Amino acid sequence: MNAFDRDLDGAALVHYGDGEYAVIKPGRYVVCAVSGRRIPLDALRYWSSQHQEAYAGADEALARFKTAGAL
Repeated sequence: MNAFDRDLDGAALVHYGDGEYAVIKPGRYVVCAVSGRRIPLDALRYWSSQHQEAYAGADEALARFKTAGAL
């Protein structure tokens, strides 16, 4: 996937793995599962492979892990 691909205007469909993710459907962003904010793919740093969710930052990830009982 590169900047010249078509159909990059919407949300991407991503499979989150341990330490890496795979783009299933190209897009410019994913949506934070906690805040609902758009996260550009090049800024994506926090996600859960267990829940298959993206998080906008460390605070959102921590909040989700607390509500899931992981911490």
